Amino acid sequence: MPASGHLDPRLLRAFLTVAEELHFTRAAARLYVAQQALSRDVRRLERELGTDLFVRSTRQVALTADGERLLPYARRVLDAQDALLAAFGQARPLLVDLNYRGQATARRVLHRARELAPEQELMARYESGLTGAAGELLAGRLDASFGRFAGLDPALRAGLEHQLVRYEPMAVVLPGDHRLASRETVPVAALAGETVYAGAGNPRTAEWTDLARRLFDGRGIDVAPPLPLAVGDEEFQRIMAKSGNPILAVVDFPAMPGTVTRPLVHPVPLSPVSLVWRKGLVHPGFEVLRRAARELSAAEDWLQVPPDGWFSATDVVMRHPSY
Repeated sequence: MPASGHLDPRLLRAFLTVAEELHFTRAAARLYVAQQALSRDVRRLERELGTDLFVRSTRQVALTADGERLLPYARRVLDAQDALLAAFGQARPLLVDLNYRGQATARRVLHRARELAPEQELMARYESGLTGAAGELLAGRLDASFGRFAGLDPALRAGLEHQLVRYEPMAVVLPGDHRLASRETVPVAALAGETVYAGAGNPRTAEWTDLARRLFDGRGIDVAPPLPLAVGDEEFQRIMAKSGNPILAVVDFPAMPGTVTRPLVHPVPLSPVSLVWRKGLVHPGFEVLRRAARELSAAEDWLQVPPDGWFSATDVVMRHPSY
């Protein structure tokens, strides 16, 4: 042990991040530090503890037996530090996943929370889907996310809580020359015979693909098979233009060049959006985020259901907001 009997929490956070990523480059990116500085902190911790914590090779990074032994202690120490700082108004940033950069509901909630508490640091992240974010929430690498809670695997839901925020009306994004593009709205039945992209094959958005399959079941609409997984808006738009498939979306989906977005009707399919967090989360910014979600839900009538609104069977049981 170090002569002073003291361990710098920064060194423990460096260790924990590398242990979670098992990759120094990714860990450095998460901590917003240079990889050289991160490696230096880990080596310093190893010297102070008098043991190797990682086995390093050109191909992989793995925990040693002592690294595995340190892991639960490091988590408890850092959780306690975060709770202490939060209690005295010095909380770390609250990491809020918005799914994707154009997600209007999540973005509006985050912006409202920043207005309510400008002294709090609420930082946006983009995991692309709630299924992808759920593992990050449970591991403590994210604090909150948004999406269809009922679409998560029950094993993931067991460690999470949610607050219903909005029933988002669904839409279809069509190529500009599509046979349905001239309509102001698109009846769901008019999609019969179409193959519609809904994220199939993307492990981060499984809850969305599941909702699409439930909506299309028995209506003669096919879910498009997996496409190359695009990273970034530009690549996504290129892949979609190349495939020519309509895209299942929500009414606030950001505009894409060469396409039109049309609300779905008869019925109006609804995608329930919840604020989702891990059980036991304590952070002053989080309570502000929940307040912002409640305020916007009420002010915008986000939880009103149209007369011909449609829910999947699994979402019906989640139709009561949690406060």
